Amino acid sequence: MITTRHATENDLPAMLEIYNEIILNTTAVWHNDPHSLEMRKEWFALKSEQGFPVFVAEEEDGSVVGFSTIGPFRPWVGYRFTVENSIYVAADKRGRGVAKLLMPPLINAAKELGLHAIVAGIEGSNEISIKLHQQFGFVEVAHFKEVGFKFNRWMDLKFLELIV
Repeated sequence: MITTRHATENDLPAMLEIYNEIILNTTAVWHNDPHSLEMRKEWFALKSEQGFPVFVAEEEDGSVVGFSTIGPFRPWVGYRFTVENSIYVAADKRGRGVAKLLMPPLINAAKELGLHAIVAGIEGSNEISIKLHQQFGFVEVAHFKEVGFKFNRWMDLKFLELIV
């Protein structure tokens, strides 16, 4: 059984391993180089400072198999009620419903924080992520053609939005 909970600093090595695998092998994150543990610590501290939660999905044995968070959509004050979400799942756990467990805490947190909208930026061909978001009420609101480049190819970016 997999459960979700708030992340702690002790979860950062497992979260880093998941994130770096995604950087190196997928188009879900448009970085090219793996991150360091120090970078993840700075990221986690910033989330805390900004008041945004980070959740982990954990197996019964305590293994972290995914994580999710929300954060600023854009840095200007007019966007303060809108956030962007991120959900990441370990390669060997994808397709098993982990992401579906990580989405409700994000939506509930956004409501509790008095936010108005959640935006998801998804690589245009990532139908699994698009369908996941649609299951929770997100609707596609924008499709940007060839705005990203990774693995020697151009990538589209879709924005999906949920009014909370």
